Amino acid sequence: MGLLEVAGPIMVGPSSSHTLGALKIARFAYKLMGIPEEVTFVLHGSFALTYKGHGTDRALLAGIVGLKPDDTRVKDAFAIAQSYGLKFNFEVSDLGEVHPNTVLVKAKRGNIYNEVRGSSVGGGAIKINQINGVDCDLTGEFPTLVILNRDLPGALRGILECITYNIANVYLRRVNALEGLALTIIELDSNIDDETLKKLRTNKYVLEIYNVKSEEGENLGIQ
Repeated sequence: MGLLEVAGPIMVGPSSSHTLGALKIARFAYKLMGIPEEVTFVLHGSFALTYKGHGTDRALLAGIVGLKPDDTRVKDAFAIAQSYGLKFNFEVSDLGEVHPNTVLVKAKRGNIYNEVRGSSVGGGAIKINQINGVDCDLTGEFPTLVILNRDLPGALRGILECITYNIANVYLRRVNALEGLALTIIELDSNIDDETLKKLRTNKYVLEIYNVKSEEGENLGIQ
């Protein structure tokens, strides 16, 4: 067994599943787009039943404003969110055949709108299983590019040719056939540099790009 399995992750509790996992899911959404102006957290299963008692609501707000799991200010997440002028709401809903500890984060800032669905699968580990309607299987431990691109022949190849880093996984789905739009999610082994990001932003197929960076120690829950 590893040290983390014996001692548990570094976090502000009370629960690694209902607190730490929830925070990390919301923090993925924060890293995708920054602090939103409005956010709705749609809670499913056991998250829906116990989110107040286990501090899941507080953890989600902490994550969406960028707090790290070991930040002692997690307990003040409601006040911090309000200080940013963040409009937030918690809803309870059946999200279908997903893990019982699942939340759908709907976040908006200006004209930018993103949805991130994630599950807390135990011990602080998470699975990001859907981004903007596209199914995926991300641990949140590795750098991820989320790209809205033109749905044209050669688009995926043109995007991948800009990336010289090792690619772990690629998820692609047509999201709007009438407007010719697709969403590409690329999980990488390491963060990309600014020059690569610039090439992607100016790529003829790319319309929008979000760069979720990995931080040192993130896979251990140590931020």
